[in-house]
Amino acid sequence: MADEPTNRDAFRQQAAFCAAMDAPVTAAVCTALAEALTRESATGRRTLDWPGQPIPDALPLRLVGGLHALARKGSDPELTALFAGRGDAVAILRRVLVEHDAALLPWLDGPPQTNEPMRSGVLMTGLLAVAAAHGPAVELLEIGSSAGLNLLIDRYRFDLGGVSVGPDDSPVTIRPDWRGAPPPAVPLEIRSVRGVDIQPLDATYPAVATRLAGYVWADQPERQARLAAATAMRRARPVDLVQGDAVDWLRARLAEPQAAGVTRVLLHSVVWQYLGDARRAAITAMMQDAAERATPERPLAWVRMEPDRVLQRQELIVQHWPGQPAPHMLATAHAHGAWIAGV
Repeated sequence: MADEPTNRDAFRQQAAFCAAMDAPVTAAVCTALAEALTRESATGRRTLDWPGQPIPDALPLRLVGGLHALARKGSDPELTALFAGRGDAVAILRRVLVEHDAALLPWLDGPPQTNEPMRSGVLMTGLLAVAAAHGPAVELLEIGSSAGLNLLIDRYRFDLGGVSVGPDDSPVTIRPDWRGAPPPAVPLEIRSVRGVDIQPLDATYPAVATRLAGYVWADQPERQARLAAATAMRRARPVDLVQGDAVDWLRARLAEPQAAGVTRVLLHSVVWQYLGDARRAAITAMMQDAAERATPERPLAWVRMEPDRVLQRQELIVQHWPGQPAPHMLATAHAHGAWIAGV
């Protein structure tokens, strides 16, 4: 359990991260919260007495998500103005935390559900590397799918440093700012996409869509538009997303027969920190066991985008068997996939 100074400092650390991600308004809210939090509200007490680890648990973003959703609702004009960059942040937040305590408290119950389709561009970069090594056909298994927007990866259009992938008529085009050499321009055939989440979200429900919009930083209206377009795609045709434990689900999927000529790929993005030591160890052990059974005819790959919080960047790590058994960093990326830099 962290102490109060550590929990307050987590908001300052998050502010620095937001500033580095070109989100000055969200950074200012985080900075102000470090000072504005008091014990006058249940939300304040729970935050200051947080029983876990505030940074790995994304405590600041839980609270900021709730505040942003409340601001978007428009019922508190001062708060709405604050998320537009106007007003005395500390005074406004100190009042709002007390007056809207009941509405904000449930936002601390679970980690933020970012659901940024641009992250699919980072994962697609890894998939192209896998296809270059083992051939075009892949079956994708994603853990921590949340609302399932990465499960639309076969329906998005990608422009990755000039390398085009996906249907030309997709309503969503993923075009990150590309730095360095582009990924390999190779054919890719996604045979299936399946996902699991301990608490999956159905973004087609208005209340869920409102919650997801709250997690999108106020500085980034283009992300709101992309979220809406991706949600409409999901509404038009469902994705294969189930509720369940990542370890149990992955164990069952890895035990299934694998078609010849198809690479089985484990995917995840900004999920690893939420799984805990036991689940991380179990998944790693399962992948090592599956890797021992992998053959050139039935390969295995692990593609993930996860944060290095010391360096304040996301890293695209790829392993595949046979061929690349050790973790290999292919690229670094913006937290929401706005840019990708090959390494």
